[in-house]
Amino acid sequence: TYFSIGGGFIVEEHEESSGSTGLSRAPYPFGSGEELLDMANSAGLSIAQLKMENEKTERSESEVRAGILHIRQVMKECIGSSLERMGYLPGPLKVRCRAGQWHRDLLAEDPKKSPEFAIDWVNLIALAVNEENAFGGRIVTAPTNGASGIIPAVLHYALNYVPSVRHRGQKVIDDAVVDFFLAAASIGALYKKRASISGAEVGCQGEVGTASSMAAAGLAQVMGGTNEQVENAAEIAMEHNLGLTCDPVGGLVQIPCIERNAMAASNAVTAAKMALRGDGQHRVSLDQVIETMRQTGEDMSHRYKETSMGVLAVNVVEC
Repeated sequence: TYFSIGGGFIVEEHEESSGSTGLSRAPYPFGSGEELLDMANSAGLSIAQLKMENEKTERSESEVRAGILHIRQVMKECIGSSLERMGYLPGPLKVRCRAGQWHRDLLAEDPKKSPEFAIDWVNLIALAVNEENAFGGRIVTAPTNGASGIIPAVLHYALNYVPSVRHRGQKVIDDAVVDFFLAAASIGALYKKRASISGAEVGCQGEVGTASSMAAAGLAQVMGGTNEQVENAAEIAMEHNLGLTCDPVGGLVQIPCIERNAMAASNAVTAAKMALRGDGQHRVSLDQVIETMRQTGEDMSHRYKETSMGVLAVNVVEC
């Protein structure tokens, strides 16, 4: 018997009952942001490197890299499929597909990928992934379906607008993808362990907020941030998603979900840039903001947790 435990994770019955995840075998079994920083700094490792060492308890480094690059390829295929679509999303809301037309417009306006248009491309990628999700296409839960556009969008920024990566060859690009995902996964694991990544449990702060936090950490890692700056980027991104409700109009992951992914992706880019402007010292820790998110989610009315019984879901008329 297998159980879905959220975020695309599947465990067998004995694992579900025992809580076994393989963490006990990992050389760096961090359970908090503070432990993550202490272990990484003591070992002289980046957050991405520490995560790789933990992953190597289950599979070889080459297998980890291949798995990550496969995930990246699935994301690219998802985006490509969505950019070909026109018309309307499925369902009664009659939401127009925007990614395809936006892509045509951006190609005409920005053929050389100028930094001036960076956020436009981030927004486009986020929209494209979530429109593909609305069509029931193949996506990557990152960490959930409803927040699946944020990490691909911010990764696009990392690969196309970070000077140390852009135009540096496939090996550099692949290394950046791997580091991005490893750092992001380290942060995502903390939210899953210490709070929740489910909109039905803690509202959209647990889905879009967590994805934004993960993406900010991944970008900060690729930009050359210290461990403290990576943790700070993750904290900033979540701090400004606290209290975010999950209020899908008509029960569909379209309004406000699609645009919300674009906003959260832009938020992640800003968070990473802010963190790298500092020295890693900051007043609010990642652990504190994760606990605040958890408490806020517990206090939040059930109407704001994926039930479509409150907020936009009751104030937007379905026509």
